[in-house]
Amino acid sequence: MRVLPLHVANKIAAGEVVERPASVVKELVENALDAGAARIAVTVTQGGRKLVAVQDDGCGMTKDDALLSLERQATSKIRDVTDIEAIDTLGFRGEAIPSIASVSRFSITTRRADSDEGTFLQVNAGTLAEVRAAGCPPGTRVEVRDLFCNVPARRKFLRAYVTEEAHVKTVFTTHALAHPGVGFSLTVDGRELYRLAPAPTVRERVRDLFGDDFLAEMLPLGGADAADAGGDASAVRVTGLIERPNLATPTRRDQYVFVNGRPATAASVAYALREAYPRRAGDARPATILFIELPPTQVDVNVHPTKRDVRFRDNVAVKRAIEAAVAAALGTAAAPRETAAGATTAGTTTAGATGETGGARETGEARARDEKTRDATPASSPSGPSSLFASSPSGPSSLSSPFPSPSSPASPFLPAPSPVQGEIAFAVEPGSTRSRPWQWFRFLAQSASGYLLIETDAGLVTINPQAARERITYERLLAAAAATDAPPPAQALLIPETVKLGPVEAARIAASLETIARMGFQIEPFGTDTFKIDAVPPHLGALAPSVVLATIARDLAEGGSRRSGERWRDERIAKSVARAFAGASPKLTQEGAEALVKDLCACRMPYVCPRGKPVMIFTSTRELDRKFDRA
Repeated sequence: MRVLPLHVANKIAAGEVVERPASVVKELVENALDAGAARIAVTVTQGGRKLVAVQDDGCGMTKDDALLSLERQATSKIRDVTDIEAIDTLGFRGEAIPSIASVSRFSITTRRADSDEGTFLQVNAGTLAEVRAAGCPPGTRVEVRDLFCNVPARRKFLRAYVTEEAHVKTVFTTHALAHPGVGFSLTVDGRELYRLAPAPTVRERVRDLFGDDFLAEMLPLGGADAADAGGDASAVRVTGLIERPNLATPTRRDQYVFVNGRPATAASVAYALREAYPRRAGDARPATILFIELPPTQVDVNVHPTKRDVRFRDNVAVKRAIEAAVAAALGTAAAPRETAAGATTAGTTTAGATGETGGARETGEARARDEKTRDATPASSPSGPSSLFASSPSGPSSLSSPFPSPSSPASPFLPAPSPVQGEIAFAVEPGSTRSRPWQWFRFLAQSASGYLLIETDAGLVTINPQAARERITYERLLAAAAATDAPPPAQALLIPETVKLGPVEAARIAASLETIARMGFQIEPFGTDTFKIDAVPPHLGALAPSVVLATIARDLAEGGSRRSGERWRDERIAKSVARAFAGASPKLTQEGAEALVKDLCACRMPYVCPRGKPVMIFTSTRELDRKFDRA
């Protein structure tokens, strides 16, 4: 047993607070906000490895306070243990400045408004090197150079400049959203990326950061509180913005959560959003900018070294307030719709691949009734076919068709295909070794939930058309990316479209433009976080380019450490585009359904979609005979 040397203890402590350059930006920006700054300027060079600088016009410090800020556990924000139970500032531990200074070449220049001169401090890897008077405007400027200069093991684990820059943009965006009344600017490698004037509302700040198109997709969360759900009106208040239910947009979107102005996460918040938002295919994660306000005594922000996670004293009250706010927001855009059982619920209808409708889920008896209806009626889902025909390939209560038919409207079946339609056979390609899943097929019907039923030479097949589109599009895109003898086919847009993305998403797209171009897209940067799209692959004409880019960016973010592989990047982007296209495709006509089956049969792997979910369920004639006791 031994006491660690001070310099070792400092490096260990720094590791808890400073993970990467973005961590430095977070701590310094929060100090500036606590100092009452009206304007904050952030500057980074080489992703923050070479320089992170934050300048503010806050209250500034005296010489003694500046020196004291370098000591551990030195803070002006709490005085007694009881203060920890009612934290109303972003920082309070007194660890950020000494931790950062111990692993960098660090300097502070600061002056109070009532002082004639300022103070300059220089610290090299935890050792105070210089203290002198300085001329400077009121406020504080902190410069952090050569981060982890004395901890090479930590420095080598930093990512590429573009990756670290993306993390810095995330921190910048998060704090700019949390404090719309404060002016922010961000300069990267000498280029000013953002200059945000103080905004009167969150909506104005969202428009400045993400653009008008993003804002148009959002609904206001207007001040719902716990009283709406039977709680204490003074306990929890929820405001902000949430994405409209829209099947044409990706389902995984960025979510920004703020608790008393502090960027934070909590399991109960994620759970409440997931339960309150209408269920969509896949992992429904709508874009959300959520502000939760409650008395400081009702939340514990001291459960994580970087104050990333918080805990609520009353999780139920928070959950109810969020659910009430989301239900109220979605209700303002909702229109009545009929469920399969005939019950009217609130929802918004958006044209999609399977004609789904999204809307606010009701609470109480209505929610229970809706769940019972969902269990009794097969739901259309792009994530894979349900068990609609798993046990029996057809049934009079579930099959119907959107195609024109002379049959009675009360009949749940299409009539047998006419001789003109007949059987569609596949010719054997000379020299081809690829086997077809069947020799011929005949289209029979499409269920109300969108599944296709076809008869083949070996039995009956149920096909999920959305999964089939994904597989077809995926293989076409990969083939275009792999071709080297000719440029990929592309369809020029009549009017080029510009798309503005969030800062992090834009950085990912910029790093993948070459791969995207190999698949038939013609995309180029067009300003800060904005891209101009001139052409798309010919079979993707119905897909909104904004959906393509947003989906690709989010899927690349989930790639983990493998994202550096070129082949993997091709596959990931192809999967993203295929998934987005399948969700935005129009309903099928009978001719379209037959063409889809033909294209599916030409695929190398027609049985599963790129995400590994089944495209078809096969029931052989022998199995049917056995189940109907006809053997």
